[in-house]
Amino acid sequence: MFMKFFKNLLLYISAFIPMYLLVLIKLLVELINQNLSFNVLNTINLITLLLLILAGVGGLVWNIKFNKEKSKEVRILTKHNITDQHFLGYFSLFVFFAIPLDLSYVSVYCVYIVILIMIGVVYIHNSLYYINPFLNLLGYSFYDIIYIEVGCDVKRHAKIFYKGDLIIENKTYFVKLKNENFSFVDEKHAR
Repeated sequence: MFMKFFKNLLLYISAFIPMYLLVLIKLLVELINQNLSFNVLNTINLITLLLLILAGVGGLVWNIKFNKEKSKEVRILTKHNITDQHFLGYFSLFVFFAIPLDLSYVSVYCVYIVILIMIGVVYIHNSLYYINPFLNLLGYSFYDIIYIEVGCDVKRHAKIFYKGDLIIENKTYFVKLKNENFSFVDEKHAR
């Protein structure tokens, strides 16, 4: 149970990697221009951002490459690319967070952390793992699909990530179905 929660927490952290990078760039530019000094809070902020970026990348790699779920051969009946429905909303949130916040104040830093925790609770509680702009920036598209497992006639629904354009005519895919809100096409086995 703890391991599942930890993997989901890392997926949440990975969704905010673009924002962490924006805040990190802002902090570094301010430090280089000597608009900020290396005090305890700025040092903690810098270390925290670097750790969050590393944790997010590590969590994503863990969930994609080292996922213990077995790949299932599926035939996709319908697909709908819904990448655009989620990307811009989250990206504007990143800009909102990164640009105006002055994290050199303890009060603003605390509010920033509390907001991230509140978003994280909603994200994990509602299994919103498919909202991950970092994957979109890496070239993955997000699809809402109806599929059947090969050898079975039961139609099922899932949200999957796929790098490239998902072709459904006369093709089967192997999909690692973590849950209906976060799945990846196993590219090594697509036919």
